[in-house]
Amino acid sequence: QVQLVESGGGLVQAGDSLRLSCSASGRAFSSYYIGWFRQAPGKDREFVASISRRGSLPDYSDSVRGRFTISRDNAENTVVLRMNSLKPEDTALYYCAAGMGSNSRRTDRAYDFWGQGTRVTVSS
Repeated sequence: QVQLVESGGGLVQAGDSLRLSCSASGRAFSSYYIGWFRQAPGKDREFVASISRRGSLPDYSDSVRGRFTISRDNAENTVVLRMNSLKPEDTALYYCAAGMGSNSRRTDRAYDFWGQGTRVTVSS
């Protein structure tokens, strides 16, 4: 089992940058792939980015590719989501999640453990 805690959210202006962190406790962090999802008010939760166990296979949604970068440090049990050129439509509650299965990492069902989320608000 792994426990996840997100941090780094806040209120920024369009065009600014933020760095979200996902810190994990528990066993065998490097056994999990990690995903970031977000949920805007009144909308379904959506995939943002994911990274493989060793950090060699990042994946991004079309809406953030080229602006967001996901990375991980297994020695520190941390995954970072760097968000540049933020837009008002990036406003959401951002969650990190950990999984080990074979489902598509772009779907909720691929993940077994979730954090509580960190809120990002981008003003225009």
